[in-house]
Amino acid sequence: MIAVIEVILFSYLAGCILFNLVLSVAGRLQRKRTTPPPQAGLYARVAILIPAYKEDSIILSTVESYARLNYPAGMYEVVVIADSLQPDTLIQLNRAGATVMPVSFEKSTKAKSLNAAFAQLPDDAYDLALICDADNMLSPDFLLKVNGAFQNGEYAIQTQRVAKNLNTPFAVLDAANEIIANHLYRRGANALGLSSSVIGSGMAFHYPLIKGIMQEIEAIGGFDKVLQLMVVSKGHAIYYLEDAQVFDEKVEQPEAFENQRRRWLSSQLVYLRQYWKKGWQQLFHGNVDYFNLAVCQNLLMPRLLLLASVTVITVFYILLHHYLLLPATWWVALWVCNCISLLLPIPVLFFRKYLFSALVGMPRAIFIMVSLLFRLKGANNRFIHTKHTKTGIDNPLLDVVSK
Repeated sequence: MIAVIEVILFSYLAGCILFNLVLSVAGRLQRKRTTPPPQAGLYARVAILIPAYKEDSIILSTVESYARLNYPAGMYEVVVIADSLQPDTLIQLNRAGATVMPVSFEKSTKAKSLNAAFAQLPDDAYDLALICDADNMLSPDFLLKVNGAFQNGEYAIQTQRVAKNLNTPFAVLDAANEIIANHLYRRGANALGLSSSVIGSGMAFHYPLIKGIMQEIEAIGGFDKVLQLMVVSKGHAIYYLEDAQVFDEKVEQPEAFENQRRRWLSSQLVYLRQYWKKGWQQLFHGNVDYFNLAVCQNLLMPRLLLLASVTVITVFYILLHHYLLLPATWWVALWVCNCISLLLPIPVLFFRKYLFSALVGMPRAIFIMVSLLFRLKGANNRFIHTKHTKTGIDNPLLDVVSK
């Protein structure tokens, strides 16, 4: 019985690690792609949709930053979907030039806010919808890059999300997680001919496509996981636009980290169950893209838990290999492969400046992740809000984050 458990455990962990390793190497071998500029004067009409739930402290600075984008002013509109914002905030947003749509729900979700906006906005006024979070800031040429990709035939685009802040150990860990995820599941996936996964913000879609898809989505948590599957099922690949950067606030404290990861873990398990059967059916019909997003990525153990579990098991086998079936060298090799898959995406500057901070925060982060495995019930049935406060960008890694 113990031998069977050993083989099953090794097979699952090896599958997770080899999957990540292949994507990591593919991402490293892939040259950074640049989207050719569109014809002169050819600009898509863009609706920037910002669901804002109790984000009074951050939303005004976000909207004001969008006014400085290098894109024709008449070709984009900033739409704030104001859920539970203060009346004074609404007045200031109107003065800043945003279109403000107050909404109220018994149970607030991003999907409900977006659908409320789509119901009020005219169908023929836009070519693209860009979905951002209330804390997101954009690089000055962001819309130009997105426009270039759209004019080049891309109807579903995920841009590169990078950290606004690296001011605490948990913010550093969150930023490292983003760098690795961008490299593996977006850059690496595109390098292998697969769709990029989406992140929930910094996403641009052909306006009729996203409006139609959102009307079919009622998810509370992890709506982006449903969104990407519906995009792929309609025959559209998701393009990773690496040279368009959206800046995102990283969680600073353990409590925020815990709430965020609880939401992510719960949605991963919920959608693994929901799309397991259909994912395999799509694979047998030749839709590898759908299978990857529905089954492979939801089946993966979170990388922090994967690192911790393989490390502990490897040490255990080294000490007690005489009493176990599998040789310790197998686990050592697996541990090395896991480290390579995680280290390849990280820029050298990160190690020089932030390695110590990451190591300081890692034990508590691992403890939180392990404890969450026993406290996931109901997390996907309610909206778990992460509060944001950062109005500026302080990230010394920006020059190398996409290399």
